[in-house]
Amino acid sequence: MRTIVIIILAFLFMMSGCSVIRKTPKTSFADGYYIQKNKDKVYIDVEDEVVRVHKTVLVNNKLAVDTTKSIELYKQTSTNEKAKNITFSKRSFDVDFLTMPLKYRPKQNNIPAQLNTNLNGAIYAGFRTDKFDITYNKSELHKLERVINHYGFSFGVFTGLGNTAVNATTTNNLLITDYDGLVWIKGIAGIVAINTVTVGVSLGFDNLIDSNNNKWIYENKPWFGLAFGLNLN
Repeated sequence: MRTIVIIILAFLFMMSGCSVIRKTPKTSFADGYYIQKNKDKVYIDVEDEVVRVHKTVLVNNKLAVDTTKSIELYKQTSTNEKAKNITFSKRSFDVDFLTMPLKYRPKQNNIPAQLNTNLNGAIYAGFRTDKFDITYNKSELHKLERVINHYGFSFGVFTGLGNTAVNATTTNNLLITDYDGLVWIKGIAGIVAINTVTVGVSLGFDNLIDSNNNKWIYENKPWFGLAFGLNLN
């Protein structure tokens, strides 16, 4: 049973690996429409040396670049001591591969609270907001150098598979044999991304996928987990 879980999780991880190889728009400051801190919608044109911010206008109920307005430029370096900091945000639908390496299970019957490290993996879907902060920091050469930091926030649901220890302890002594059972995991999660690091917290429920599920003390009982993710879209 554990071999099946490992094969499934390895397949999901290879799928998610594609998002590591390429730099996705979720974590990179890419061309597109964004919202400024003052709620204005703008179009961002990003090159290595300069970020161009274009005003927008509605044309036939569709957002378009307003070519009549001036363009704001944020170059790689600046000599302006008063170079301003600015934030842009973007909302999107989020699909991630999640794993919960740590699960906290509250006390059940006479079994004390447990901290489990079982193998698991899940597909996560939710709504996400990404923020990109442009700031200028003074270098050792007294030049103002542009820095772009990314922060992401997401909340959604997940579902996947994992394994768990099934034995006399976790079945109130109703089972003599010990084995690693396959569980269906599901729940909700909140995710925070800072530049390339993604971490979150989750509230989940497990269902043992075999005939001993009615004996397993953690069947459909809540647990709290630490989640790590890879963006898939």
